Amino acid sequence: MVEEEEFDEIDTESDEELESEVIDHGNGKMTERYHIVVDQGQELERIDKFLDNRLAGVSRNKIQEAAKEGCIIVNGKPQKSNYRVHPGDEISVMLPGEHFDFKLEPEDIPLNIVYEDEDVIVVNKPAGMVVHPAHGNFTGTLVNALAFHIGENNHFDTNDTRPGLVHRIDKNTSGLLVIAKNEAAKVNLAKQFFYHTVNRRYQALVWGDIEEQEGTISGNIGRNPRDRKSMAIFPEESGIGKPAVTHYRVLERFGYVTLIECKLETGRTHQIRVHMKSKNHPLFNDDVYGGNKLLRGTTFAKYRKFVDNCFEIMPRQALHAKTLEFKHPRTGKIMSFDSEIPADMAEVIEKWRVYSQAGRTWADED
Repeated sequence: MVEEEEFDEIDTESDEELESEVIDHGNGKMTERYHIVVDQGQELERIDKFLDNRLAGVSRNKIQEAAKEGCIIVNGKPQKSNYRVHPGDEISVMLPGEHFDFKLEPEDIPLNIVYEDEDVIVVNKPAGMVVHPAHGNFTGTLVNALAFHIGENNHFDTNDTRPGLVHRIDKNTSGLLVIAKNEAAKVNLAKQFFYHTVNRRYQALVWGDIEEQEGTISGNIGRNPRDRKSMAIFPEESGIGKPAVTHYRVLERFGYVTLIECKLETGRTHQIRVHMKSKNHPLFNDDVYGGNKLLRGTTFAKYRKFVDNCFEIMPRQALHAKTLEFKHPRTGKIMSFDSEIPADMAEVIEKWRVYSQAGRTWADED
């Protein structure tokens, strides 16, 4: 098996360590035990709220009851629900109840398959599709679709929420993914991602006219302590988050927005999105990092209507995983794939191209 602590490309949800186990006491009674090591970027927060955000399917009332019974232990001492967690805290939680027994359900969902053989499958994921089942999304994911497509396969474990996955892309990002169809392929591909020998290039439309033609953004990426749904950059010496490197170059300039290509060395959660935000060039219509507002240009009504129309055409961040290159896990042959920019993003790019070529006059006037 591929251990996530060794090959952590797909472990992109958080830098916190969360382990769980179920203790069966017989007679239908069982206890679920959790162990969490709080990451270094965590701000002070009530422990009941902290756990409520992290333990899927566990209510805050149940967490508070566990605290009353002395079943929440922090650094070896029982704590009440109003205890405020600190960076580095080790938390153990004992919860009585039924354990959720996950089983992956195959679903007949159409897939855009670019390539497939006995070891790997390469798909072009549409925007809006979640890659793997998780809390709130146990159906309708890419993995559910793959389970149906692959069918009976002893190496595709339906008890695993992420069978065959060695990397992933965000729900509202489109583009290429490679999935392993057996354990040997998974180990081989995971090593390639771990050692950064996989070539991945994205295209993104960002706000603003980027001054330089190309550049590199680096800095640790970790969970934003002020907003757990987003990520943030931390200094490399801080020890917070994980190292991340993004290379970018300008493909086309449209005045108020720029089309760029990004090459990843690492694969962190929201990497391109948070890196470009740090340069004050958030992705166009990125609702998490502020790109869904009018950030450049004029205040004239026609221009605002033009931008709003672009948002309506493409109700997501303008990001597409366009190319993917790796060594085949069995033959060692270089496998290279390229995908078309999806229709929604292509239409928005063309609208900006026409607007830019028109001298930005028709929409700049009331």
